[in-house]
Amino acid sequence: MPVYEYEHTGGPCGIGAVFEIRQSMADDPLTVCPMCGGPVKRLISRVAVSMPKGNAQLKDLGFTKLVRRDDGVYENVTRRDGESRYMVRGRPETLPDIKRIVRD
Repeated sequence: MPVYEYEHTGGPCGIGAVFEIRQSMADDPLTVCPMCGGPVKRLISRVAVSMPKGNAQLKDLGFTKLVRRDDGVYENVTRRDGESRYMVRGRPETLPDIKRIVRD
């Protein structure tokens, strides 16, 4: 379950001016503090997003990375066995095989 941050709007109580609470995403936001009953508002918090570091990690996660090499020519730097190294505009046989990568 996600952790949400709330801020007291009428002054802090025993848990402080800002506090965290675990709630389901389906739950309605709190309007009162669970400790003192004072009014609170939910804050928008920063989230941590982890990005793959290199082409090998992208490939392992199922992504395809194309790097532009010329007008209408892209290099598939995450190509898999049987895929073309270059994708060329107007040549569908050079497209990555998405059905092999993405499964239902």
